[in-house]
Amino acid sequence: MPHMIRSTLWLAFFGVILLAWWMMYVMAIDMDLDLLGRPGAMGQAMAAMDPRMPMDMPMARFGPVFMMWAIMMAAMMLPTMVPTLTTYEGLMMSADGTRAGWLGVLLGYFVIWIAAAGVIAAAQIALLFGGIVDMLGRAQSVWLQAGLLVAVGAFQFSRTKEVCHGVCHAPISYFLGHWRTGFVGGARMGLGLGVYCFFCCWGFMALGFVGGVMNLAWMGLATLFMVLEKLPQIGHRVTRPMGYLLIASGVALAATSL
Repeated sequence: MPHMIRSTLWLAFFGVILLAWWMMYVMAIDMDLDLLGRPGAMGQAMAAMDPRMPMDMPMARFGPVFMMWAIMMAAMMLPTMVPTLTTYEGLMMSADGTRAGWLGVLLGYFVIWIAAAGVIAAAQIALLFGGIVDMLGRAQSVWLQAGLLVAVGAFQFSRTKEVCHGVCHAPISYFLGHWRTGFVGGARMGLGLGVYCFFCCWGFMALGFVGGVMNLAWMGLATLFMVLEKLPQIGHRVTRPMGYLLIASGVALAATSL
């Protein structure tokens, strides 16, 4: 029975991830976008719309944008939780962990990212009405795109990144220092881990304003890197090289506009 419960929970977990990516794909199709976020005729018209015009445009309202980001968080951030959840499983026998605690960790973690979705959605709406991004969430200025790339790349070398990545990369140290039993205890640990994860990965969310928040290939690459960054065997080896790559990309992009 325990093995059946474990298998069911893991299947449901991966099912939610697949469902989130499918929903993102459906939203992209509805907006007349391809997997690279390139708009067709309808998508181009949507991107060019002025949000101050008196018409009902979902991507100019907080509710739909928040829903999009919440689904995106499930699609992008839940895959990065696999090392954390498997680490918790390894402590279930030795530290009195439970499946309820496992679910609590998952819930606490995702609450943080739902909150982050609200903050990013509000930022996107503000940037849209300020004329800084278009209706599809892509920065209008090449200089802003280049600046975001350089800023996120530089963050890869910061002390904040080092500390937060250390917790995400090796969650067992966090568990051992903050261990709580039961569902509520798991949720408390999940909230703490979610905060570290947010400060570790916020930059890759911000880069959605460079490639387009509905560019599924771009966001998929960001997801892949965040997953690699949290793998115990190689995570610490990819953080700085990605920083160099992002900075070089930002400089190159800026050079094209001179």
